[in-house]
Amino acid sequence: MKKLVLAYSGGLDTSYCAKYLSKDKGFEVHAVSVNTGGFSKEEIDTIHQKALELGATSYTSIDAVQTFYDKVVKYLIFGNVLKNNTYPLSVSAERIVQAIEIVNYAKKVGAKYIAHGSTGAGNDQVRFDMIFQIIAPEIEIITPIRDNQLSREVEIAYLKENGVDYPWEKAKYSINRGLWGTSVGGDETLTSHKSLPDNAYPSQLQETEAQQLKLSFNKGELIAIDGENDTPVNNIVKLEAIASKYAIGRDIHVGDTIIGIKGRVGFEAPASLIIIKAHHLLEKHTLTKWQQFQKEQQGNFYGMLLHEGNYLDEVMRNIEAFLTDTQKNVSGDVYVTLHPYRFELNGIDSSHDLMNATFGSYGEMNKGWTSDDAKGFIKILSNSGKIYNHVNQNHD
Repeated sequence: MKKLVLAYSGGLDTSYCAKYLSKDKGFEVHAVSVNTGGFSKEEIDTIHQKALELGATSYTSIDAVQTFYDKVVKYLIFGNVLKNNTYPLSVSAERIVQAIEIVNYAKKVGAKYIAHGSTGAGNDQVRFDMIFQIIAPEIEIITPIRDNQLSREVEIAYLKENGVDYPWEKAKYSINRGLWGTSVGGDETLTSHKSLPDNAYPSQLQETEAQQLKLSFNKGELIAIDGENDTPVNNIVKLEAIASKYAIGRDIHVGDTIIGIKGRVGFEAPASLIIIKAHHLLEKHTLTKWQQFQKEQQGNFYGMLLHEGNYLDEVMRNIEAFLTDTQKNVSGDVYVTLHPYRFELNGIDSSHDLMNATFGSYGEMNKGWTSDDAKGFIKILSNSGKIYNHVNQNHD
């Protein structure tokens, strides 16, 4: 039989693919899911059972949470990446790692075909296909939903006709969880003016009393919360559990899709937003003016290329090297207070704090220069403006 690896989530689209490709097309289907922080053990067990029931020859779950952090999330923190100054690329960033893990698995088992359940109207088709084609151009990509333009109703009818009668009622809100946040889609996000109701978000307000936290960073990575050391991945999970009880991190992102249309999606990302903002504050104290300026340009560019599926372009490794180098002195503690629906950054403590210099205090006094030095500096600094004004004073 023709060996095929299917990117399988257990949802309607990939369930249709599993049945259709094994029964109607005669493929030996090997279903694979990649956990980047969104699946519990119980959910993985359920997905496993469904895959085999639908006709898959095998099912494999790949744990890629640490890989996701090492390959992607770490650099999103280093770059303070927020798409359109809003979205921490919670789910879109996961797709890159998932695609790489799936195509590498396909090569490992000698599959000649690889399939996914993307439609022709979203970003994921681009991310998956680009990764597959670059890493394994010899493997043929098969996408039944996209190629046949199948509706949800057609997929459900086909599965029922073939003895698969799972409850496929469409949830009012689609939820995609991961290490770096959760996306929330619904009828409201298909409009330009409606907001998501409170009950659309998976985490509800449980805590109302303010809570202070100390976040400790070492070379840009979160190494401790309130003095308790742990891995960055575990600290992200812990902070998510704490901050989600305050219903922090909710917003709606509006952006340009890869295929050229505008898109709108809700998200809940308390840990990622707090970490990015706390990390950014620490950088304001520990980096030079021009380091911060250049980092902002490179961080935005990195986020854009990642969102567009260009992760394998070598320029991404160049930017990662630059971002890593900027983190040499980004170490210290950041003090944060959590409130219902919001958080505030109180300050930092770092041995690399450039405010601790002995030259003087802003707006107060100086110790490193005289008043004449200041006057001469200002006079020279104004030269370009004086010259321009002199030359153009008689012109409109």
